[in-house]
Amino acid sequence: MKTLLCFLLLFTPLLHAQKAKGQGKTALIKLTTEPVKTRKLLYKTTPQGELDMHVFSPAGEMQAAMLRPCVVFFFGGGWKSGTYAQFVPQAEYLASRGMIAACADYRIANIHQTLPDSAVEDAKSAIRWVRGHAVELGVDPDKIIAAGGSAGGHLAACTALCPGFDAATDDKTISAKPNALVLFNPAMNIATLFKERANTQSPISQDMAEAITPNSFVSKDTPPAILFFGSADALKAGGDEYVSKARALGLRAEMWSAPNMPHGFFNREPWIQVTARQVDQFLGSLGYLGGEPSLKLPENAPAMVKE
Repeated sequence: MKTLLCFLLLFTPLLHAQKAKGQGKTALIKLTTEPVKTRKLLYKTTPQGELDMHVFSPAGEMQAAMLRPCVVFFFGGGWKSGTYAQFVPQAEYLASRGMIAACADYRIANIHQTLPDSAVEDAKSAIRWVRGHAVELGVDPDKIIAAGGSAGGHLAACTALCPGFDAATDDKTISAKPNALVLFNPAMNIATLFKERANTQSPISQDMAEAITPNSFVSKDTPPAILFFGSADALKAGGDEYVSKARALGLRAEMWSAPNMPHGFFNREPWIQVTARQVDQFLGSLGYLGGEPSLKLPENAPAMVKE
């Protein structure tokens, strides 16, 4: 446990949302007033405990018998803390727009005493579970988006990019690779972070750091992605590296930056509205959503910069 704490001290400062003075509140924000249907479903049992999927789907007349795109969100917190509730506002909004949205639990250090490799495994299990239960959930198995913020953005990226980390209980005939990525200030180069901060007490090895570094595995099969960063976020360098590699292969990789904003800016007003609306437009461009975003921006909302 002592070495685990040392690891967390090394990595979590950059991966926790920083509180930016004057940039809004951290409490849950409603992005829609439309009703949505919610369910909590068990998706995985691990030696450290059960993991749930919190599913949001269209309500009322929108519950037509059709398969819909699905976005799976992974919360941030440095693989140490956090809850699915972080992305409930975005999940509710996208469900109100006609999608299925899910917020996944995964193993974290504070509760399960696990390392990031377990979280990567859980993220892959989550995507496989959604695809394997597509008919039951009303999901189009060929339109699954992995999304998340910070450490959760890292996990979403790993489902698309990092090989291995398949749970023994998973049905490996079902792909864990999403069809698109929505990443909020993700940690994309764990190997570099490890080299900068490692010491002999860290329980994570260089091999593990390399294996869970999404940027090391960018290929022509990588799905389209949109990334959001504050320009003042130290992790943006990893995002820039990813975009450069992806574009060199002719892949779609959108980068949007918020001027002078730190890590974790995206979940605060007014940036939560700004980024959610941009996600809506990105998914619309993929054919996953139709019509104009229903989310209205606050008056004098700041603009993001497309890079």
